[in-house]
Amino acid sequence: MEQRNLTLLTDYYELTMMNGYFRKGMSNRTAVFDLFFRSNAESNYCLAAGLNQALDYIKNLHFGKEEIDYLRSTGEFKEDFLDYLKTFKFTGDIYAVEEGTVVFPYEPLMEVKAPIMEAQLVESALLNIMNFQTLIATKASRITRAAYPGKVIEFGLRRAQAPDAAIYGARAAIIGGCNSTSNVLAAQMFGYPPKGTHAHSWIMSFPSELEAFRAYAEIYPNSCLLLVDTYDTLKSGIPNAITVFKEMREKGLKPTGIRLDSGDLAYLSKKARQMLDAEGFNDVKIFAGGDLDEYVVTSLNLQGAKIDLYGIGTKLITSFTNPSLGGVYKLAAIEDENGMQPKMKISDNPEKVTNPGEKRIYRFINNATGKALADVICLADEKIDESKPYTLVHPVDRWKTKEVKNFTAVPLYKKVVENGERIYDCPSLDKICEHATESLEQFWEEYKRIERPQLYKVDLSDKLYELKQNMLSKLGKH
Repeated sequence: MEQRNLTLLTDYYELTMMNGYFRKGMSNRTAVFDLFFRSNAESNYCLAAGLNQALDYIKNLHFGKEEIDYLRSTGEFKEDFLDYLKTFKFTGDIYAVEEGTVVFPYEPLMEVKAPIMEAQLVESALLNIMNFQTLIATKASRITRAAYPGKVIEFGLRRAQAPDAAIYGARAAIIGGCNSTSNVLAAQMFGYPPKGTHAHSWIMSFPSELEAFRAYAEIYPNSCLLLVDTYDTLKSGIPNAITVFKEMREKGLKPTGIRLDSGDLAYLSKKARQMLDAEGFNDVKIFAGGDLDEYVVTSLNLQGAKIDLYGIGTKLITSFTNPSLGGVYKLAAIEDENGMQPKMKISDNPEKVTNPGEKRIYRFINNATGKALADVICLADEKIDESKPYTLVHPVDRWKTKEVKNFTAVPLYKKVVENGERIYDCPSLDKICEHATESLEQFWEEYKRIERPQLYKVDLSDKLYELKQNMLSKLGKH
């Protein structure tokens, strides 16, 4: 796609705050912001996605003449501030969790450390990118896990909220476990084969269903998958498909499958399997679509449906049952004349109280099982001593403890931007998918259940917890 200048993809108040920092002589004060989500209404975990596009956005930040002229037209900004914007570029550091990594509430997916004007500007766009793609990757992960051992193709283009959502949603869905997409532009951009067959309109364009099937088989003899529910699935569609498959077999050709897009998919898939097997087409695949999600797929599996492939669109690309991740971007520290000072937001809602200071995240992996024990959020200058037992403590109910031994503390952050320069090469999409699979496999099944999953332990280190409590105490909040 043509590179667009997304610098003004920001909320207006980011610019008014930048102007305010400029007017108050705060331009060069270093600040630390955390990007994280507080909860996911459906899932115990999320699958991080969007980092590559976020880094492209950071790299291309600049105010051109068109952007500056527009800001001048608002009447809000003086010429000295607009002159400053002419040479603006991001000069800070960014730490981030790699795409495909399992993450949990309150764990920052990204830490931005930069002069406050720069760190403030990028808030809205980073949230837009990371929130959406993480949401879709997570939804895809849930759907593809429910579908296993069947595979899932992303079919969301026509129902996505605008082109960017369709393109980057398709990429996120592949990170989440979909094996391909129907979106040709996304397939071209990200190096995945596009998938698709034909619509009901193809069938209806011919004098008969059988003639439509024969024409399609003639044109696509090596990938013939026929949509069988245009008129009557069991009395017409499947029998006509079998007729064409027999004709292909006589020519030494191998049909691919049939597609069901409506009706009782459990019943129809079982009948279809019987009919196909009876004619010796045991290896012909059954493909199903039609407003599916992880809950419907789980139900189909429980009913013994014989479905090999799923095409899932609307409820995947829109994350229909949970349409927003709700990630936030909060100030964690800022520089003053005495150095970096931790900051935190307080609230009457305990879940909205933030964790102060510059932080790092470690995942404790049991050396015997290879499974994750817990994550620990600690201050950036803390070190984890793997040679000693470590006592995990509940982040709120500190009386809940668990001692762990024989573990490896794996850091989740990578430094991806240093002094404004990208220093991280994003892996190929295949490698990101492999990482996602490996990350998910580190967790026991009870943490990944579709409904009512067991809560995974995310601990605050003692040092971080004490800092947080001391700051609350000074503010008169207990």
